[in-house]
Amino acid sequence: MTDRTAKESVLAAPAVAVSLLPKVVCPICSPAYAALLSSLGLGFLASSTYLLPVTVGFLAIAIGALFFRASKRQGLGPFRIGFVATACVIVGKFWIDSTSVIYVGVGLLIVASVWNAVPKRKTPDVCSACLPSEHGS
Repeated sequence: MTDRTAKESVLAAPAVAVSLLPKVVCPICSPAYAALLSSLGLGFLASSTYLLPVTVGFLAIAIGALFFRASKRQGLGPFRIGFVATACVIVGKFWIDSTSVIYVGVGLLIVASVWNAVPKRKTPDVCSACLPSEHGS
């Protein structure tokens, strides 16, 4: 994996982390998240008002990284999987409130990022006239 590909695949990490944040309704988890975000100076993000735009923003960055230079890597396959993953995370978290749909979306986003990070195989630059024939000549 090249250094540039590794840096670009890291862009999916914030989207995965934010999508795993709860909607600040868990009485045990919400004080922990509020303390963590407040220690970073981002306490205002703990409210549900900001959670949807922040999640959408980070997911947009992640699928943008999958789309960027897709033709030079694995094509549009990882981008398409990332787009489905983004839809799963947003729908599962904010509309149907399904943890399993969120986990499927996060898993798909991780698969798309890993697939995108794998270097593309290069075919040898050999013309068909240069290859030996089947006759042995």
